[in-house]
Order: sequence, then structure tokens, then C-alpha cells
Amino acid sequence: MSAKELLIQEMENIPEFILEEVWDFLLFLKIKYQKDQLENSILSESSLQQDWLRAEEDEAWQHL
Repeated sequence: MSAKELLIQEMENIPEFILEEVWDFLLFLKIKYQKDQLENSILSESSLQQDWLRAEEDEAWQHL
């Protein structure tokens, strides 16, 4: 069984108040990973920008 299927199976027998807590935690995780992905993108952009602004890079791409 997949993790999703196991979670669905477990949720069938859990009291509502625990499901609410699981829901809150799920939303927290989604936001956390979206934030991490955004931070990685920003850091990558900054790093790549330094490489692309070098004179050597300009020379390498002039003939394309």
C-alpha cells in the first residue's frame, strides 16, 4: 500500500479532533516545503547571477 492509502485507511478510525490536528499539520508541512523551495530558488538565482555576470561567460556565449 502507498503512504496515501495507509493514511486514508488510518483516518477512517480516528476521532474528529485528531483529524483536525492532522489537517493543521499537513497544511504546516505544505507551507514549510513551499517556503523551502522558494528559498532554494532565490539562492540558486543569486548564485547563477554571479556566474552569468562574469566576462568569461559573455565571451563563451557570444558566438551562439
